[in-house]
Amino acid sequence: MKEGLRCCAMLLLVMLAGQALAGQVTHHRFHSETLGRDYPYTLYLPDGFHESGLEYPVLYLLHGSFGDDQDWVNRGALKAVADRWIRQGRIPPTVIVMPGSQSWWIDGHNEKARSAFLDDLLPHVEALWRVVPEREWRAVAGLSAGGYGTVNFILERPELFAAAAALSPASYHPVPPANSTAREHAAFLTPEGRFDADLWQRLNYPAYLDSYLDQEYVVPLYLSAGSHDAFDAVHHARKLQLALEEHQPGQVPLEVFRGGHTWRVWRASLPGALAFLFRYLQPPRPLGDATHAMPAP
Repeated sequence: MKEGLRCCAMLLLVMLAGQALAGQVTHHRFHSETLGRDYPYTLYLPDGFHESGLEYPVLYLLHGSFGDDQDWVNRGALKAVADRWIRQGRIPPTVIVMPGSQSWWIDGHNEKARSAFLDDLLPHVEALWRVVPEREWRAVAGLSAGGYGTVNFILERPELFAAAAALSPASYHPVPPANSTAREHAAFLTPEGRFDADLWQRLNYPAYLDSYLDQEYVVPLYLSAGSHDAFDAVHHARKLQLALEEHQPGQVPLEVFRGGHTWRVWRASLPGALAFLFRYLQPPRPLGDATHAMPAP
């Protein structure tokens, strides 16, 4: 019976991929207990979502410093790329959640963005939208500060994510360069208005490395950066790649694109990031099918 349902689901996906499909983008808010205010997010639903009888993989796509939940749609061509790649069968239909944060995806001086993401947003999405609430169907990605958040999330909570992508990640070690907006963002500013270097180092990825390398989960990570990045993102991405490569050989690729710390590079990175993520994410499955997929190698 389950095998028959699985075959029907795959047939439906093939039929959907062959049509001129267009996903739906909508904007939402819900009350976050952690933040004490509404939490905004932009949502991409693949064509046929409401009628399909399937539950879907989910990608959480994070914006950069001083950005918002609509950046990936308005500036990153997210909808056009997702529509095209789903239509061409390069990735399966998926739900994409683009949350908004007033912090650098950390529990910083201004708000508890990390806790709100993990404790409020993920349960909200999994309760309201038909996404599979299991690791093998869940990924996270982001650009710049969103890449910083992505790397921290997967190293701290690898049991939650099957794959990740960090585009020009602002995971600067040991501290951000002098021109980084991290040095003027409320997330890292003390009440006196000074950049809190101790907080940065406590929350940046090296603080999570030992515990990540000592546990059983592996989170494949796609990295990209621009060749003329003003913050030397290629250098910092290579340091991160080197720190992880022995633990997960072949699963930390780095693509370098011509350009700077700009949307041109991030738009160019998005197709490769999506292709990489769906090497590890499971496809949609029939609603109510609790059969566990084999973890990706």
